[in-house]
Amino acid sequence: MGKDYYSILGLQRGASEDEVKKAYRKQALKWHPDKNKSPTAEDRFKEVAEAYEVLSDPKKREIYDQFGEEGLKGGIGGNDDQGGTFRYTFHGDPHATFAAFFNGANPFEMFFGRRMANGQHEESMDVDSDIFGHFGGFSMNGFPRERHRGGMMGPMQRKQDPPIIHDLKVSLEEIFNGSTKRMKISRKRLNPDGRTVRMEDKILTIEIKKGWKEGTRITFPKEGDEMPNTIPADVVFVLKDKPHPHFKRDGSNIVYHARVSLREALCGCTIHVPAMEGRSISITTQEVIKPGARKRISGRGVPFSKNPHQRGDLIVEFEVSFPDFLSTSSKEGLKRHLPMS
Repeated sequence: MGKDYYSILGLQRGASEDEVKKAYRKQALKWHPDKNKSPTAEDRFKEVAEAYEVLSDPKKREIYDQFGEEGLKGGIGGNDDQGGTFRYTFHGDPHATFAAFFNGANPFEMFFGRRMANGQHEESMDVDSDIFGHFGGFSMNGFPRERHRGGMMGPMQRKQDPPIIHDLKVSLEEIFNGSTKRMKISRKRLNPDGRTVRMEDKILTIEIKKGWKEGTRITFPKEGDEMPNTIPADVVFVLKDKPHPHFKRDGSNIVYHARVSLREALCGCTIHVPAMEGRSISITTQEVIKPGARKRISGRGVPFSKNPHQRGDLIVEFEVSFPDFLSTSSKEGLKRHLPMS
């Protein structure tokens, strides 16, 4: 004799779709192995899932009502969509059915995970009673509906994990020209059962725009770990400048430190300043150069991020090297030629 799916769910033949759903909720929560430690719980949980899959599907239910389990699984109930014989086989994973019914959420956090508004703990909750009466009924997808009169709780709100922040180091050349970065991340992904997880790698592609400033944040929404009861975190990359052998960035300007001798600082000189385009710029000055003096070359810095056709400035900052030793004759010569103040 085949299985009595109606009896497994505690239903009468002719039960409505809503009654089937409500019965599955009740029986699945009662026999779920995470809460029911009976040796038979796993088998009963599986039977409940199979019964629900049959009775909630109009075609399977029609065949079952006419021919029973043997007819449903033996192929005597009709043809499938491809014209072949229709045979039903339970997929064997009741946890997948459970996860699909509750949309991947953990109903135990709604029902048992905290003290109820009426003061009861999970130990005093009778699952065989109408557990759903404590929550004012349920919507079609298995989640509790909010009570509008004296209600205790609304639909469960899943919280998103905090963002996962990584530094993204970029060279000045990458900021000047624009570039593409491909970052490999490893994260947890939910398996079809909605409970267990697997590790999965993914390549995130980041288009670095010309002129992006240090501190720019690039966000990939919900690319963090998947867990049953939370929304995956956003993955955020924050731009950080790599040290450069010649320049230091200051917004859209770049600063070059030029070292000159004391003689050059006093008598004038020509210096060659490297440029981002690859060729050097010659700067000649006959003025006295004081330590820390700056000379600005317009339009030779980094592109503006909002208008890449315009650029910041190249700033040359002078450092004067003083000699470690002067001969007596040199000192006398300086005394004769340099002003006192």
